[in-house]
Amino acid sequence: MYLNCHTYYSLRFGTFSEKELLRLAQKNHVTQLVLTDINNTSGGLNFVRLAPEYNVRPVLGIDFRNGIDQCFVGIAKNNEGYLELNNFLSEHLHEVKELPLIAPKFKRAYVVYPFEKVLQNDQYEFAEYEFIGISIADLRKLPFSRLSKLKDKLVVQQPVTFRNKADFNAHRLLRAIDNNILLSMLEKTEEANENEKMFPVENLAAAFSEYPFILENTERLLNSCSIHFDFSKKREPQNLRTYTGSQEEDEKMIERLCQEGLPYRYEDPQKEIYDRLEKELQLIKKKGFVSYFLINWDIVTEASRRGFFYVGRGSGANSIVAYLLRITDVDPIDLDLYFERFINLYRANPPDFDIDFSHRDRPEMTQYIFERFEHVALLGTYVIFKDRGVIRELGKVFGLPKSEIDFLSEGRFDISKLDEVSLLVLKYGQLIKGMPNYLSIHAGGILISEKPLHWFSATNLPPKGFPTTQYDMVIAEDVGLYKFDILGQRGLAKIKESLEIIAYNQSDESSSFDIHDVKKFFKDPVINDLVKTAQCMGCFYVESPAMRMLLKKLEVDNYLGLVAASSIIRPGVAKSGMMREYILRHRNPGRDKERAHPVMLEIMPDTYGVMVYQEDVIKVAHHFADLDLGEADVLRRGMSGKFRSREEFEKVRQKFIDNCRKKGEDDKIIFEVWEQIASFAGYAFAKGHSASYAVESYQTLFLRAYYPLEYMVAVLNNGGGFYRSEFYVHEARMMGATIHPPCINQSQNNNIIYGKDIFLGFGYLKELENRVSERILKERLLNGNFTSLEDFLDRVFITVDQVSILIRIDAFRFTSVNKHQLLWKAHLFLNKNVKIDHPKLFPPKHQDFKIPQLHTTDLEMAFTQLELLGFCLCSPFELLVEPPKNNRCAKDLEKYLNHHIDIYGYLVTVKNTSTHNGRQMHFATMIDQQGKVFDTVLFPPVAAQYYFRGKGIYRFYGKVVSEFGFLSIEVIKMEKQSYVPDPRYADMKTSVKVFQQKKKDNVVAKVEGITQKKSIGT
Repeated sequence: MYLNCHTYYSLRFGTFSEKELLRLAQKNHVTQLVLTDINNTSGGLNFVRLAPEYNVRPVLGIDFRNGIDQCFVGIAKNNEGYLELNNFLSEHLHEVKELPLIAPKFKRAYVVYPFEKVLQNDQYEFAEYEFIGISIADLRKLPFSRLSKLKDKLVVQQPVTFRNKADFNAHRLLRAIDNNILLSMLEKTEEANENEKMFPVENLAAAFSEYPFILENTERLLNSCSIHFDFSKKREPQNLRTYTGSQEEDEKMIERLCQEGLPYRYEDPQKEIYDRLEKELQLIKKKGFVSYFLINWDIVTEASRRGFFYVGRGSGANSIVAYLLRITDVDPIDLDLYFERFINLYRANPPDFDIDFSHRDRPEMTQYIFERFEHVALLGTYVIFKDRGVIRELGKVFGLPKSEIDFLSEGRFDISKLDEVSLLVLKYGQLIKGMPNYLSIHAGGILISEKPLHWFSATNLPPKGFPTTQYDMVIAEDVGLYKFDILGQRGLAKIKESLEIIAYNQSDESSSFDIHDVKKFFKDPVINDLVKTAQCMGCFYVESPAMRMLLKKLEVDNYLGLVAASSIIRPGVAKSGMMREYILRHRNPGRDKERAHPVMLEIMPDTYGVMVYQEDVIKVAHHFADLDLGEADVLRRGMSGKFRSREEFEKVRQKFIDNCRKKGEDDKIIFEVWEQIASFAGYAFAKGHSASYAVESYQTLFLRAYYPLEYMVAVLNNGGGFYRSEFYVHEARMMGATIHPPCINQSQNNNIIYGKDIFLGFGYLKELENRVSERILKERLLNGNFTSLEDFLDRVFITVDQVSILIRIDAFRFTSVNKHQLLWKAHLFLNKNVKIDHPKLFPPKHQDFKIPQLHTTDLEMAFTQLELLGFCLCSPFELLVEPPKNNRCAKDLEKYLNHHIDIYGYLVTVKNTSTHNGRQMHFATMIDQQGKVFDTVLFPPVAAQYYFRGKGIYRFYGKVVSEFGFLSIEVIKMEKQSYVPDPRYADMKTSVKVFQQKKKDNVVAKVEGITQKKSIGT
């Protein structure tokens, strides 16, 4: 009997989930109801999926509103009617236009106008599908209204928004957040009525007892509605069913493409390859996944035609069909990749392909997909209210000052010392925590459907300009819609741009190699030595401190070792404690036979009996616990975080244990293996995924090994990587580059290299406007280099503030005029001359200004660079008030092994983490005085006493330790070192004096260091 029910998908209005709505219905003996969220259909599919569990017959609709103002409620008679409603809503959401007061003519949907709205709109005539909604509150007014005569048109419209007082309080908070105002300023017109509740059916019937025809009309309307989506295990995929228009033609096409791909992938294909191909094709056809492969083939083929780099990864790399179609570049035969991880007879969903494009090419490929196929949308995902976000939002609603909101957000408060308002923020925050806040876009999911996507929900049109579904990946899979993952990453852009830079900076070299000939790279000793020594700064996936540490511990020097390392580093393996065990077995031959269960060792000989990859879960479940492949896949998916049925997962878990016990396995072993499986929890990679990552790693390692400067410029031009840009500039200098600040005549917006000279781009100057740099580059291209400041100011329309930035960063150093004098000139020139933004007919005459002699120090320049670039181009050690007391560096760590060391380091990055009991500790990577990297660790007792206070130079005292040959310093104490005062704002004479004294002290320290070294032999 309830035609107007809201959930929390009525964003910043509703207060509970679709599941809670069904639970409420069951409690109140309601057997059918309509879900009508406000301008939203996000909860619709899951509402229909769950309804049978609560003995509720679901109906879907939409509450159409302009802001808080209700226009009408649309109720779908059937799926076609739901499509109509979604089309109508989507049109208004996409075009951001107001909804009409009167509904359009729906063919398969009802319209219910609120009682008060009918009177306001002065409506007299109603179509067959139109009704008037009467709430319990409206019953008092009905006898005195002309509408009481329209007996056939009156239906019950008792809105449902709240369950209790707490829900109403949460609603008011959400409304204040939505309006970005204090709670005390929230007007009643912005709130729903507190009586928008669900009452037991008997009570509702009693309320309308004087008007039985209203109840009858409502019952008749509900009974005429029926909505259905198939959520059964045997559901048909809702993706585009055929690529060519015919299943038969699809099958012929995929067979032909595989045959055409064989000579490219295999010089002399053996029987093993043909057998694997036949096996896969039969299963792909049987499961109806042919079109899925062909659509992915279409996408990568178009990318190749446009000259775009891409990487196909995910479990799809386990397939030889994908390899032959060039969707992936990983040979599943060579790596013995487990096809059943990818597709098996029990798997309802199609294979998982993740196709990575350069972040620059991805938008164009997304546009292509939308133009190429008919029914396409991006997959939505919801951003929910989380702890910090809730505190920030409610802090504003309750009027807390920013400083107090920041304090609460950090979570380091003593609750007994908080004031009343802060306690209210924390208390009421629990009411809205976990609710959806707004709709966002899945990282890469695109749906290509057989039916119009509005069959399933309305769509939004976010700033990216592509329709986006109002539901997420999990419910999409539940209803049979499987995403295509089209992702963007910077690593591919770095590779592509490196080739472009090599082409202009070393033109003779650009055609001497094939970047896709990775099998050649796998055997290259120079590249493998970089892996072994972890010299991987800037290289895809292998440059982080954690990965560098792992590579050194494993002493990996080949592709297969890197494939394993790429997965071992994932939290799933590390959390189980098996990362350490893997290292031990790798470094100690024979340990695997002593420690590993014989079945585990037999299943996974390449990884010493340790589960490393996602498919290892299937292998262990299948061979160790005798689960069939379908049950094993349930286990894998159950741990991925994407799986819906926890009950089904629990049944499989119990069967795993029971089967092992029947085989006579000891409970200790059973639960030890189970813990390993459970710890994966969605964090492990499929082997094919790791192999795809390792291929890209080797491509970037090749570029770093043979074209290091060009590669570093490409890294910088594509946003760096794990570290700040400053450290890639440092790395380029360490590899032989000369780094120049931006130059008017040499620089571009991005960084550029000439030989070994790297000129930083104008893009680093955050205060320089884009339009200014574009004018400079355009003028220089058309009319040549600038010859002086005056020439520049004549030719480029620019304000004094903008030219000051360029002068201060020394972009006019080619003039050999001191920058202070240039600043004087620029101010006098731009004040005396009226700038006109168009070409001049005659060269202007310049006034000869008399400017005093001025000087600039290196120290002043360093601080200007810090301000404008974010880092200085000299060594940061040169900026210290007191020079280092010693010259110990990373190279000295081995000599101090198991002894204490006093050492200085410039902070690169810090990883803050917690121990199993919640105590905080830090891992920090530093650069020494010679520019080399070393690592430190602050265990909880030290971390509680000392902490990092931003970037800068720190002095450490600690013990040098080694784990599997990886050296680090266990810090005992540390102190941040002070920089000299900024000479631009401090007393110039004092700063220069300090700087000159520091230089003298540096020389003395070096001499003393050499003497000390000779005397103690260290």
